[in-house]
Amino acid sequence: MNDESIRDPIELGARIRARRNDLGLTQGELADVSSVSLRFVSELERGKATAQYAGIQRVLDALGLNLYLKPR
Repeated sequence: MNDESIRDPIELGARIRARRNDLGLTQGELADVSSVSLRFVSELERGKATAQYAGIQRVLDALGLNLYLKPR
């Protein structure tokens, strides 16, 4: 995983998918451990911009990822 900025939902989804694959999880398994639906994980990984923050945070927590904000 790199430390490059994530500029849009598609980049966020790609990073989440890469981490999930690194951990050897299916979308269904990630959904289960994150307490979100399989559809949510699928849409998040495809970059659907309407994902709710609470669900995103549960997925990040399950993957052991943090979300940081910093000035440009």
